[in-house]
Amino acid sequence: MNRRDFLKTTLLGALAVGPLSKALHASEANQPAATLPDLTALHGGTPETMWQAGIKAMGGMERFVKKGAKVVVKPNIAWTLAPEFAANTSPELVAAIVQDALKAGAEEVIVFDHSCDNGPDCYRISGIAAAAEKAGARVLHANVKSAYRQVKINNAAAMTQADVFAAVLDCDTFINVPILKHHGGAKMSGAMKNLMGIVWDRRIMHRKGLTQTIVDLTSLRKPDLNVVDAYRMLMDHGPRSGNLKDVSTGKFMLLSTDPVAVDVAAAKLLRFNEKTIHYLTEAARRKLGEADLSKLKIERIEM
Repeated sequence: MNRRDFLKTTLLGALAVGPLSKALHASEANQPAATLPDLTALHGGTPETMWQAGIKAMGGMERFVKKGAKVVVKPNIAWTLAPEFAANTSPELVAAIVQDALKAGAEEVIVFDHSCDNGPDCYRISGIAAAAEKAGARVLHANVKSAYRQVKINNAAAMTQADVFAAVLDCDTFINVPILKHHGGAKMSGAMKNLMGIVWDRRIMHRKGLTQTIVDLTSLRKPDLNVVDAYRMLMDHGPRSGNLKDVSTGKFMLLSTDPVAVDVAAAKLLRFNEKTIHYLTEAARRKLGEADLSKLKIERIEM
């Protein structure tokens, strides 16, 4: 997707256009939450520079990470593919988030995913383990059931309990960092779909139906911040592909505390009608977030 397509996109075409400096000046850190954007959409930078501009617009990392906090960063590290294939989150983005969490005073930052392919290989080939460790994170593998704790999910429609990675349940701040991509089963993998990597047995979710179980899981522990990595996007044959022909270098990023809103915005970047993504419409019906972007304060930053 080129810049012209970016400006024509329903989401971003509705946003106020202005230079980056003006946008950042309007969103200085430590503003009252009521004056901050509900969603920040960025285009044209590197994963690191878009993160830096985006988190500043959202009120700064100190809004989300307090001194002494235990932080969990959950990227997508599901596949044994290098970053250029857009199957896993950009390692540069993960490292930047870890660094900023530690600068904000976090006592510990854990990075993990329950990989679909061989876990150690995914961590190594994706580049995320090395980048996160260099940034100061504690990198954990999630391939041992003893690392999970069974919890009940209140008001669930289909999945009333799940074995969830204990670090997610125990942390002070949970930052969800999916890569945006097509998904053969759920249609789209974004913020909410990425949460499947915090459970031990994903097969239960497939058997009971992703439309309901993804929403059930989101209701259990909504992330404190969702950072959708769309620098590279997998436009087809997801969630893995392995074919560079399916990859679009869009150079986008979306940040929001609202998993529904950020996924609606993400769907537009993939050129999907969000109403055809069934778990997304179900999440909106259950009032887990706002699906009508016209009701939100959205800040657009062109780098």
